[in-house]
Amino acid sequence: MSGPGGSRRGWLAAAVGLGLAGAGGGLVWRTSQRQSQALSEAEGNFWQQQFAQLDGAMLAAASFKGKPLVLNFWATWCPPCVEELPLLNAFFSENRLKGWQVLGLAVDQAAPVTRFLTQSPLSFPVALAGFPGIELGKSLGNLSGGLPFTVVFGPAGTVLHRKMGKVTPDDLRAWLRLSA
Repeated sequence: MSGPGGSRRGWLAAAVGLGLAGAGGGLVWRTSQRQSQALSEAEGNFWQQQFAQLDGAMLAAASFKGKPLVLNFWATWCPPCVEELPLLNAFFSENRLKGWQVLGLAVDQAAPVTRFLTQSPLSFPVALAGFPGIELGKSLGNLSGGLPFTVVFGPAGTVLHRKMGKVTPDDLRAWLRLSA
């Protein structure tokens, strides 16, 4: 059994522990707020972007605002990216009349993308983001810069969901419900 000093030390340790937990919680909250603000700014910046299409014409991100958008960052050299494209294409074909849009941003060069799309055409638009596409993806929440990366925007232009890695049929079904 401890004496009166031991009890005080216990209370002091508990108070210090609670103080540190509170400070840590505050730091997490502030960091979360900063990240949230940065992501919100990135959403706004995305809609100001223009991307080169394979024919050289520019495609304005703003032209997609007002309807739900599945934005997919991919590359020809990324096996999971290539594997998910038919699934995204089927999703677009099945849901475009319901207002859904899909945009593929190739983090790649024009020649390999052109070769790929000649062999495996897609119904949805594809534009070139090149290496800067990695930075754009990071600004939208893909902190690792890996591929594939998909962002789902609602009609108002805000991010509804982010997916790092290959899209699944379950993901697509869930996303349909997000904008319902």
